Amino acid sequence: MFLGEFEHTIDDKGRVAIPVRFREEMQEGFVITRGFDHCLQAFPRPTWQELAQRISALPLGNEEARHLRRLLFSGANEVTFDRQGRILIPQNLREYAGLTDRAVIAGMHTFFELWAPERWQSVLSTLDRSGQVIAEQLADLGV
Repeated sequence: MFLGEFEHTIDDKGRVAIPVRFREEMQEGFVITRGFDHCLQAFPRPTWQELAQRISALPLGNEEARHLRRLLFSGANEVTFDRQGRILIPQNLREYAGLTDRAVIAGMHTFFELWAPERWQSVLSTLDRSGQVIAEQLADLGV
């Protein structure tokens, strides 16, 4: 389970340390790809395989399904940890997410996201302003 928020340095080669408790959940390997809202998403291999199968089952004739495939699959990379618990974020993904020297790693229960700190702060500010609307939407969903 991926919970919490952590800020880590990205070195000159594009490596970032992943929190220890997150690494424990990813021993079977994981996939990192473009996410929504210009962040990156990292999925444990079993979660990724389930998601990939569901997306691949969507009809190719559906334009939104094609867009989703392009967003997630074309940028996807299998990632491994080095001895220091770091991963190498490919340059194209760093550029997509606006990652330079720091990254916020945010747990999302079954996966985690990597954000440029200023983008993450913008998301949090939006969430703070939208609290009442979010609460009402959750209530409509029965949560």
